[in-house]
Amino acid sequence: MRDDGRKDQLGSPSSPRQNSIQLNGAAESGLNHTGASWQLPSQAPSPDPVPNRTASREQWDGKYEFLLSCLGYCVGLGNVWRFPYLCYRNGGGVFLIPYFLMLFVTGVPLFLMELCLGQYGAAGPIAVWKCCPLLKGIGIGMVCVAVLVSLYYNVIIAWTFYYLGSSFQSPLPWSCDALANAAICNSSSGESLSPSEIFWNERVLGVVNSEGLHDPGPVRPPLALCLLAAWIIVFLCMLKGIHSAGKVVYVTATFPYFVLIVLIIRGVTLEGSLQGIAFYLTPDWRRLASAQVWNDAASQIFYSLGIGVGGVLSMASYNKFDNNVIRDTVIIATGNCLSSFFAGFAIFSVLGHMAWRRGVPVANVAVSGPGLAFVAYPEALALLPGSAFWSVLFFLMLFMLGIDTLFGNIEGITTAVLDEFPQLRGNAKYKSLFLAVLCFCFYLMGLLLVTDGGIYWFTLIDSFSTSFGLIIITLFMCIGISFFYGVNQFCQDIIDMIQHCPPWCSKVLLYFKACWVVFTPFLLLFILCYIFIEMYNTSLHYGSYVYPRWGKALGVCMASICCLQILIWAIVAIYKETGTLKERFHKTIRPLNSWRTNNGAGRVQGSMDTERLEGLFTVTLTEMDFNAMTWEEGCDGMRNSEGT
Repeated sequence: MRDDGRKDQLGSPSSPRQNSIQLNGAAESGLNHTGASWQLPSQAPSPDPVPNRTASREQWDGKYEFLLSCLGYCVGLGNVWRFPYLCYRNGGGVFLIPYFLMLFVTGVPLFLMELCLGQYGAAGPIAVWKCCPLLKGIGIGMVCVAVLVSLYYNVIIAWTFYYLGSSFQSPLPWSCDALANAAICNSSSGESLSPSEIFWNERVLGVVNSEGLHDPGPVRPPLALCLLAAWIIVFLCMLKGIHSAGKVVYVTATFPYFVLIVLIIRGVTLEGSLQGIAFYLTPDWRRLASAQVWNDAASQIFYSLGIGVGGVLSMASYNKFDNNVIRDTVIIATGNCLSSFFAGFAIFSVLGHMAWRRGVPVANVAVSGPGLAFVAYPEALALLPGSAFWSVLFFLMLFMLGIDTLFGNIEGITTAVLDEFPQLRGNAKYKSLFLAVLCFCFYLMGLLLVTDGGIYWFTLIDSFSTSFGLIIITLFMCIGISFFYGVNQFCQDIIDMIQHCPPWCSKVLLYFKACWVVFTPFLLLFILCYIFIEMYNTSLHYGSYVYPRWGKALGVCMASICCLQILIWAIVAIYKETGTLKERFHKTIRPLNSWRTNNGAGRVQGSMDTERLEGLFTVTLTEMDFNAMTWEEGCDGMRNSEGT
């Protein structure tokens, strides 16, 4: 049975909130009574509480900083270069049906779960698992995924810097107006590469000088300098934690929308733009019968919201305890999806004009990923009057989109480390030094990705870092909260945070409860099975290069290391406990005592009833608890002696 959790009703020489004798009759001694606590006489003075270790934890200066940070984190490069491509490939407007269905059944419930975990626990992706120590490996796995994503994500920003600098040239170096490209553009051969493809492969990547994954070649100095500049910007923007990053997002999270609006207005005025938009939205109802369509919709929702990487959880941990998480979830998820949808108009209106100028179908110029951002779209912009201006705007937008997402990933890593080593948080010098070392290490590791063959390593990490490992981590997070911590307890925690919960709030929580327990785990298993089948049946390739078996095995190992953290740290947690295997398991799924004393929940704990607390909820007693028990027993003995 659980204790009633009302630590804040008791007085103590050390802390009035942390001194209650917690009885676990059902779990420990087999008794059938509920948890109880002895309270001191009401006339006893209550000394001032001793501040807990999280008293100095930062908080957002305002709710808009948090909302903009989360929106900037979620609305990333994938919204621009992946969603429009998936939409036209999977039936045009029909794709919106599985997309929004997956949003409400998988995306929003998981996003809300991460927000609530971070805000209620006031802790990062590792420390938050005090609510269920058995699953601490989920947090460590999240950090591993964040490391891999951050490693290659800043390389994209480095490419963006290179293109941004090249955009100030007139004519653009990848346009047919450049003298170096005159022979290529005037060639009648249909098999020759376009100037933008040559610029991308030879001038930027240097991939023509590499034979494959085994032949990375030398580091390319221009890209190495761009990568260094990208990491310096990240370091400076995050030097003061959320207080500095929270101010930067006022620009980085809003500027991309300004550029998208400008590009849409310019795009729809071009010849052939309606052909591109029709290609983007024309429905093909037969595609709904394809499993790939539903998998693409689920994976796009999953990845665009940044679930399972720890960024959302970490940013939410700096919220005020009574922040309305349900409202924030709806705003952020809606803003993210609308951004993806409207980005498609900016992309396909310009690509439609490009297809019209070439006299080819839109399908011949529609691509996804880096091919869209650094080949097709820049080539389309080069056809516009004032092409340099439009190119600068576009790559500034890509930079803003990428840097916001990187802020969230780095915040997830730093918050996890600072929670494990709180002495760093209280020392600005050591905290800055840690961030500098972290960014420098990322820079050194990222140099592999800016070699001649770096694109092969980039594609490998990109393909497997957010593959089955991330899905498994999120699946265990959903199962752990729903069945180990208790879905009813979790819903009550949400109500405690919102405090003045209107009637509709309880009904909405019933929906989320059904998703967490049934629908979301089922859909995650569907995505996981599809990934394994696709990974087995298809080869990994970049262009015409097919990855060797050892390369694909390396990627599988990369993803496996992330999800194996769950098993490794579960074994460690069970090993540290005492008793039979069953007793050890039961102890490791109970929240630690500090789960409720360090999260600021003492303000609302007095309203909690034993009836709403589920079984298997108790605490692991610390030295503080034993001291409290001794002191309370002494007081209880004094009261008994006075009575006699």
